[in-house]
Amino acid sequence: MNTSNPDPDPRHTAGLTSGGSVPTGDTPPAESGTGTGTGPHRPLKRGWAAGPLAVIIALVVLVALFFLAYGIVLAL
Repeated sequence: MNTSNPDPDPRHTAGLTSGGSVPTGDTPPAESGTGTGTGPHRPLKRGWAAGPLAVIIALVVLVALFFLAYGIVLAL
């Protein structure tokens, strides 16, 4: 198993100076340049569709009815 140190060695890593800092001009873009608002506009989706939501509700009702009937059978 090869375990490597997650900290880069500045002597062997391009873009790092001997002190471990990043040279001028090699820094990443500013925060505003990497946000989600920089891409093309996509309208927001409306959320759950009626079909999958109805199936989930039907399954919950069937499971609840099963346990209700099971409880009644055990009580008798």
